[in-house]
Amino acid sequence: MEIDIKEKVENPLLNRTEISFDCLYQGEATPKVLDVKNRLVAVLNVDKDLLVVDKMKPSYGEGRSEGYAKLYDSLDNLSRVERDHVVAKNQEKATEESEEE
Repeated sequence: MEIDIKEKVENPLLNRTEISFDCLYQGEATPKVLDVKNRLVAVLNVDKDLLVVDKMKPSYGEGRSEGYAKLYDSLDNLSRVERDHVVAKNQEKATEESEEE
């Protein structure tokens, strides 16, 4: 899986950077949001807790997706602005499993 950053836009009103990217995965299954998030963190060299992958739109039959992510400057701003379901899909499942045990 490869990540190509298309555009980075600073949004000072919401204290975040908005990132448009292409995810290329020829011959593989469509990657999960957490896999894409981990790859973006590695490419951008940022804190994992401050990045949120908002949406991914796969292209039928091409092995590529267009994505949109947001990088906040603090956890406080992230929790204040971001919707709960978007934050939930960007969290690791291991934390939920350990709470059940």
